[in-house]
Amino acid sequence: MGTSVAAHRNAIRALLAPLAAREPELRSLDDALGLALARDLVAPVSLPPFDNSQMDGFAVRTADFEGWPTANDDGARREFAVAAPIPAGAVPARLVPGRAAPIMTGAMLPEGADAVIPVERAVPPRFADLATVTLPSVEPGTFVRRAGSDVAAGAVVLAAGTRLGPAQLGLAAGLGIADVPVRAPLRVAVVSTGAELAAPGEALGPGQIHDANGTLLAAALREAGLDARAAAVRSDEPGDLLAELNEAARWADLLMTTGGVSKGAFEATKLALAEHDVEFAHLAMQPGGPQGIGRVGGVPFLGFPGNPVSCWVSWEVLLRPVLAELFGAPAARRRLTLPLAASLDSPEGKLQVRRARVDGGVVVLVGGPGSHLLGALAGSDALVLVPEDVTVLPAGADVEVWLL
Repeated sequence: MGTSVAAHRNAIRALLAPLAAREPELRSLDDALGLALARDLVAPVSLPPFDNSQMDGFAVRTADFEGWPTANDDGARREFAVAAPIPAGAVPARLVPGRAAPIMTGAMLPEGADAVIPVERAVPPRFADLATVTLPSVEPGTFVRRAGSDVAAGAVVLAAGTRLGPAQLGLAAGLGIADVPVRAPLRVAVVSTGAELAAPGEALGPGQIHDANGTLLAAALREAGLDARAAAVRSDEPGDLLAELNEAARWADLLMTTGGVSKGAFEATKLALAEHDVEFAHLAMQPGGPQGIGRVGGVPFLGFPGNPVSCWVSWEVLLRPVLAELFGAPAARRRLTLPLAASLDSPEGKLQVRRARVDGGVVVLVGGPGSHLLGALAGSDALVLVPEDVTVLPAGADVEVWLL
């Protein structure tokens, strides 16, 4: 029935593995979003770097409550002289016994203080125009963020391979780190092929269609953090495609084509690469069966089918999981098991990949299995993967779902 999806994915992994071993690249935080760390990130300082207040309130010494009688069920209350206020960013003086210091959220706890009492629990409950304030007793550590309670200096806070999202970049910034070592994103040349293609925005001639693949695949790659550039060879002349690929091989880490890999009489990609280290196969997958893999001018090459949905499914099912494994970015798709809203049929011996939408805890198929249904693709937020040995699934049957 054709090459298995797992076998072809393994071939892609072997093809791209050397690229994952390249030297790291140092990038600023502003330029590292979506990339993966190349080395463990070690905290140069602790977070918080000093004991600070979790609340707007009064910093106190809890020992000052010892020996004071209990006024009510809330415990002892006593009157304090009000010390100088402590705003965030200030280095406060030591807190002497019998005093309470107004302190703002995030401000450094003064030496001697070991707790913060929220201002709303004070009598009177304010900061302004106070010489004295009456406060209830609290336990040591109340509303205090201890130094290092979040991150200890010297600890590995992000492991190599971690994808750098906003939270990870924020952590690095909070630790004072301006540049991080990352796995450099692949530079990918995406080349659409076919004499029938017209550029978006151009009027269609007889028998022409607009080129969706270049936009679709390059956008998917860029969204995943790769440096993708799209081009098109709008002819079926093998020499035209070969010239474009040879030019792209001068700068790209990966060459990708869409179209020309099936069994037709004018398969330009097959003809252009007949003398190169490229193999063409038909996978046991629907859509996305025809595939090419190898090297052109020493540069890794992948040939995807020309139908838009086949092209996109090839990216999601074959290439994206390999990049997530080898490079740590893009993030792997989240996978769930959910019940089908309606029954489906699937061809025997093929992995069928259907577009779908998750709705109320069930998965609803969008459109049919056809490889040309761009409208259905645009209306989907999930993929349903039906195994090779399954031909019929009733409504309510559990299926593997990849969230997009």
